[in-house]
Amino acid sequence: MCGTGWDPAQPGSAHGPRPAATRALARFHLTVPVQTGSVQGVADWEPDRYERFKTQRAEPFWDLLELVHRGGIERAVDLGCGTGELTVAAADQLGVRHMTGVDSSPAMLERAARHGRVAVDFVDGDIARWTSHADHDLVLANAALQWVPDHRGVLERWVAALAPQGQLAVQVPANHDHASHLASVDVALREPFASMFGGDPPADPVATNVLTPENYATTLYELGLVEPHVRLQVYGHVFESPADVVEWTRGTSLTRFFKRLPPDMHEHFVDAYRDELLGRIGTEGPYFYAFKRILMWGRKA
Repeated sequence: MCGTGWDPAQPGSAHGPRPAATRALARFHLTVPVQTGSVQGVADWEPDRYERFKTQRAEPFWDLLELVHRGGIERAVDLGCGTGELTVAAADQLGVRHMTGVDSSPAMLERAARHGRVAVDFVDGDIARWTSHADHDLVLANAALQWVPDHRGVLERWVAALAPQGQLAVQVPANHDHASHLASVDVALREPFASMFGGDPPADPVATNVLTPENYATTLYELGLVEPHVRLQVYGHVFESPADVVEWTRGTSLTRFFKRLPPDMHEHFVDAYRDELLGRIGTEGPYFYAFKRILMWGRKA
C-alpha cells in the first residue's frame, strides 16, 4: 500500500486478518486520508451478475471493517446488505451478538435468506428512511448510501440510531468522473434512448449524491461523532480485458437505465455503452480499473 502515512491499525486495531483472497489486492491501494439499501430508481438487482466480481467488490468492505473497534457490539445493522454474505462475515469478524441486514431488493433478500442464522436476520426496508432509537452499537453501510439523496439527513438519522459509544462505518464509491460512468450518460443522451427517457435520463447517483471527503468529515463532526476518520482510497482492479468493465457496471450503475427502458432495449443500451466505453479506454488487455471510494468512521460520544 502506498499513501501518506495512514496507519492501518487505526482506529480499529483489535481484529484478525482479512481473507487471503482480498489481502492480495491491497498492493494496488493509494490512500489519501482525511483525519479529523433502499435503492431509488433502480431495477431489481441480479445477484449472480453482481457477484461475478465479488472478490473485488468486497475489498473495500474488509477495509471498512478494519476501522471498527472490536468488543461490546451487541446490536448492529447492515444497511443495503445485498446478498447477506458480507453481513454474516461482519457479524463473525466483529463478534456481533445480533445483526440485522436491511435491503429493498427482493432478489437480494431472497439470496440473503440463505445466510440467515440465530444471530443474523434480514428484513425489507428503506435505508434512506431507516433509523432507530439510540440502541445500536454499530451502523454499517457498504456501497449503499450513494443510491439515496440528502446524505446529511440520512446520516443524521443513522447517527440517531447509535447508542452511546456506538460506531458508524460507511463506504461509498466516488468514481463518477471515470469513463465507465461518463460513457453511460453520453449514450443515454443519444437516440433512440434519449426519447425513451423523455430527454431526462436518470442521473448518476454517485455524481449527484456523493459528497467530498472533506464534507463527510465535517458532517460526522457536526453530528456529534468523535474522532471522525474519512479517507479517499483508490482500488486497482486488473481485468483481463477492458470489456470486463462493461460487466462490472452492468451489475451496478447501468441498472438505473434498465428500470426506465423497455426490456427489449436493455441489450441495445449495453451494446451502445460498450462501443462508447471501449472507444474511450481502448480494447487491449489487461486493463487496470482504478476505482475511487470514500471510507468513513466515527464514534458517538
